[in-house]
Order: sequence, then C-alpha cells, then structure tokens
Amino acid sequence: MSDDQKPADDAARLAALEAKLAARRKAPEVKNHSEEHYSQAQLAWRMVIELVAGLAIGFGIGYGLDSLFGTTPIFLVLFIFFGLAAGVKTMLRSAQEVQRKQLEASSEQEGEQRGD
Repeated sequence: MSDDQKPADDAARLAALEAKLAARRKAPEVKNHSEEHYSQAQLAWRMVIELVAGLAIGFGIGYGLDSLFGTTPIFLVLFIFFGLAAGVKTMLRSAQEVQRKQLEASSEQEGEQRGD
C-alpha cells in the first residue's frame, strides 16, 4: 500500500464512523403513551371507578335519608338510580375527553407528515 492511499482510506473510514455515530446520537423517538396497553387499562379502570363511585355516593345519600326520615328504602332506590346516571354521565365525559385528545394527536401527526 502506498502512502497516498493510506490517508484516503483513513478519511473514508473516519467518515463512515462519523456517520454511524451521528445515527446513534439521534434523539430517541418519544412514544405516545395513549397507544400503550397499560394506558388503555388505566382508562378502563378510571371509568369503572367513576361508575362505582357514583353508585356508592347515591347509595350513601339514599341510605342516609332513609335513616334520617325513617322511611322504607325509597330514597335508597331513588338515589342509587341517580348515582348510576351520574356515573354513566361522568364515564361518557371521560370517553369524549380521550377521543378528543386522540383526534388532536392524529391531526398533529398528519400535519407533521405533510410538513416533512
């Protein structure tokens, strides 16, 4: 090997090494946590807890009013239904919030893809 080829080979190897290092130094891609499995499970638990909390609060208010007035469980039944309705309404509101966030995220991704 002649001395003229050695610096050219070294420069080519150095450029290849720099390219590999630059590829490794790239910032890691940030994952969207709403697409991961555990986040969907958290969302499901949130909705279940909202429903159960509505039922429990309705039960507590109804039982308390029945005890206070000494009536048959008419308030208990009535407020359990109110609690169920409140829990379902809260669940629907949470679902709409998640859907809105997903639509915003997808529209942002489409905008980024068009801009590239």
